[in-house]
Amino acid sequence: MTAEPDRPSPDAVRADRAARPAPLVTAAAVVLDARGRVLVPAGADPSEGGPGLPGGPVGERETPEEGLARRLARDLGLRAPVGRLLAVDSRPGGPHGRSLIVHVHLVGPLAAEAAAALPAPAGATVSARWLPPDEAYGVLPTRGASRLRAALAALYTGSFAHLADGVPQPGSPAGLDRDRRAALEHSGSLDSASHRANRPKSLTAASVLFAGPDGGVLLVRPAYGRSGRHQLPGGGVDSDLGETPRAAARREVLEELGLDIAPGRLLAVNWSHKPGRPARIRFLYDGGILDSPALDRIRVPPAELLGWRTAAPAELRSLVAPSLRRQIKACLSAREAGSGPLELHAGRPARNAEEAPPDL
Repeated sequence: MTAEPDRPSPDAVRADRAARPAPLVTAAAVVLDARGRVLVPAGADPSEGGPGLPGGPVGERETPEEGLARRLARDLGLRAPVGRLLAVDSRPGGPHGRSLIVHVHLVGPLAAEAAAALPAPAGATVSARWLPPDEAYGVLPTRGASRLRAALAALYTGSFAHLADGVPQPGSPAGLDRDRRAALEHSGSLDSASHRANRPKSLTAASVLFAGPDGGVLLVRPAYGRSGRHQLPGGGVDSDLGETPRAAARREVLEELGLDIAPGRLLAVNWSHKPGRPARIRFLYDGGILDSPALDRIRVPPAELLGWRTAAPAELRSLVAPSLRRQIKACLSAREAGSGPLELHAGRPARNAEEAPPDL
């Protein structure tokens, strides 16, 4: 383990901060590894009364990102890009004589080799340890734990957290627990913009089910994500621009396959959810049967897709994720029977969804 330097006394910290212009700006990092663990310095932060997230005060001529990168390199020997802003916490003037603004940024997830070099890489001055989030909450002081919890909520919901003295504020898109959110909404104290910010968010996508002349389902293989996993043609709905699911389905087919084909009837709407993530809603349309000349005209964008293929229903298990496989099979049945549109939960008919096991 790297020997830790002598830490400044609380009096020294107080004197240093009193000499700085108010408010004092600091930057902290939520450093993650590929397993979702958080890097927590082992020593105590005199300003917090316990271990804090990696980081520290920002220099007069630095941005928070620059200051955080400098501190991570100096303290931990970690040279990694400082990612997006997850949370901002403002703390009133206290025993250290200055109000405080903390910017909390994502760093990582670090590749396995970089994560393995911590917590004691060459040149580090501070030792640290990897902890699962639930353990990190218990080690950090109350304010630091609240910052981390809100920052992770912002990360996994694709949102942002606004805190005051470690407490998520009304209108913060992330960090509020369900009971407090409901109490704020029922009190009538939120303006319309804050009410929208408080509400849970969902992601919407549109896909098209095409079949080849042999009845096989047309699949595309993304250049991103899990290796070998295929998808239906389609993608996200640009709802912020007013795009409808049907329009998005047509646009995505043109972009991914080079075919300008209007989607047919709606076969199903699928709803899926994982704890701590936004719900995902997918509209699935019938694309009909593509003949051989149409298949020959397919051109995929190489930066986005590695290729395409048709697959018999029996082949889907090895090609697509379980939830999508269930969605495809339900849509095939609806198309054959002329029924629908279906309401699906993680690919299962809604009437059975409550009894079904969690999605894999």
